[in-house]
Amino acid sequence: MTMARLPRWYGAGPLHLLVLIASFALTGYAAVRLFAARPLEVAVWLVGAAVVHDLVLLPLYSLADLSALSVMRHRAQPVPTAPWINHLRVPAFLSGVLLLVWFPLILDLSAPYEGATGLPENVYLGRWLAITGVLFAASALLFAVRLRRVRRAARSEEQQSPSGHDAGHHP
Repeated sequence: MTMARLPRWYGAGPLHLLVLIASFALTGYAAVRLFAARPLEVAVWLVGAAVVHDLVLLPLYSLADLSALSVMRHRAQPVPTAPWINHLRVPAFLSGVLLLVWFPLILDLSAPYEGATGLPENVYLGRWLAITGVLFAASALLFAVRLRRVRRAARSEEQQSPSGHDAGHHP
């Protein structure tokens, strides 16, 4: 197969395929190493993570996403708008990943950890909330910039062709 036919057959460029193969190789290496050290614990964790994700987390974030979409769907759009839902999804996802990774420290459920980090246990919740706030604020700022660009483009479009009437014909 030639490189010119690869995007049509594969659906993406060769760099994408290379990165995908490298990520599968790294994941396979990690899985082999983990299963060699603790096979039962890793298997239980993988099954538990799949079950918790599919039966608990997926319905929860799908419900949250559908709720956000339904609230905004019923509003009139008198002015041009920009796609907004990903400006909620991305910071929520990143905040959720941080919570998932660090929840024992954030919720103060871990054994004393101060010796390894030099930080007391009670700082993690505030810092996670601050990071979450910064993520949503940055996303809101980016949305405002995009919305301004969309509205500015719509205004310039309206000025170029006023209300669809023929410029040479005035009633």
